[in-house]
Amino acid sequence: MLELSLFLLSAAPEPRVFGLDQQTLIAIGINLFNVALLAVILSKVLYNPVRNFMKKRAERISAQLDGAAKEAKAASELRADYEGKLKNIDLQKEEILSTARKLAEENAKRMLDEAKTEADALRARALSEVEFEQRRVRDEMKKVIIDVSTVMTEKLVTMSMSDEVSERLFNETVAELEEVKWLS
Repeated sequence: MLELSLFLLSAAPEPRVFGLDQQTLIAIGINLFNVALLAVILSKVLYNPVRNFMKKRAERISAQLDGAAKEAKAASELRADYEGKLKNIDLQKEEILSTARKLAEENAKRMLDEAKTEADALRARALSEVEFEQRRVRDEMKKVIIDVSTVMTEKLVTMSMSDEVSERLFNETVAELEEVKWLS
C-alpha cells in the first residue's frame, strides 16, 4: 500500500501557483464555456418560466387594478345616484303625505255622506213609523168614539129621549170632537 501511495505522489503534477501557459488558458476557456452553457441552460430552465410567471402576474394585477377602477367608478356612480335619491326623498315623502291626506279627506267625506244617507233613511223610517202610529191612534180613537157613541146611544135609548135632545147631544159631541187637536 505504501508503494501505491508513492506511485500516486510521483504521478501528481508539480505544484504551481499561477502560470500563464497553455493549460491555464484551456482551463479558463473550458470554464467560460461551462459558465456560458450553464447560463443558457439556467435561462431556459429557470429564467424564462419565472419571467413568464412574472408577466402573467403583472397582467393579472393590471386586470385587477382595471377591475377595481371600474368598480370604484360604478360605486361612485351608485353613491351619486343614492345621494340624489336621498335628496329627492323629502319631495317623495311630501307627495305621499299629500296623497294620503287627500285620500283621507275623500274617505272622510264619503263616510260622512254615507252617515247622512243612513241618518236620512232612519229619519224617514221614523217619520213613517210616527205616521203609522198616528193612523193607528186615529183608528183606535174612532173605535173608542164609536164605542162611546154606542154606549151613549144605548143610554139614550134606555132613557127614551126625544129626537131633538138626541140631535142636540150628537151635535155637541161632534163639536167637542172637532175642537180636539189630533196628533200630527
